[in-house]
Amino acid sequence: MKLVAGLGCRRGCAADELRALLLQCLAEADVSLDELVALASNEAKTVEPGLIALAEQLKLPLHGVPLDILAAFESRLSQPSEQVREAVGSAGVAEAAALAQAEALFGTRATLLIDKRRSASATCALACVHLEA
Repeated sequence: MKLVAGLGCRRGCAADELRALLLQCLAEADVSLDELVALASNEAKTVEPGLIALAEQLKLPLHGVPLDILAAFESRLSQPSEQVREAVGSAGVAEAAALAQAEALFGTRATLLIDKRRSASATCALACVHLEA
């Protein structure tokens, strides 16, 4: 199984908070950090120091997903948010980014392994693709 973590965050969110939330999601799903192949977020968030630092710590690529692609995944979100839509232009970031990037990387339909989880300043979701051995 290959995983992509979708992350959303408020401006200035620390890498430590993002990492703690990500590790919580991985533990909840009973999967290893080794199964994570990429991080994804809203294209505009890829300049956030916390996201950049987390990607560097984990030695994983950080992919920015354009808003129009995030919006295309709205029907598959478990928790669409009008507040998020007003703030960023899409009803969700973490779930949509995880799904979109997993499908872009592997060319097959992804599913949410963990839907959106929240901390004080961040959101995280895990999308998975099951590949044949």
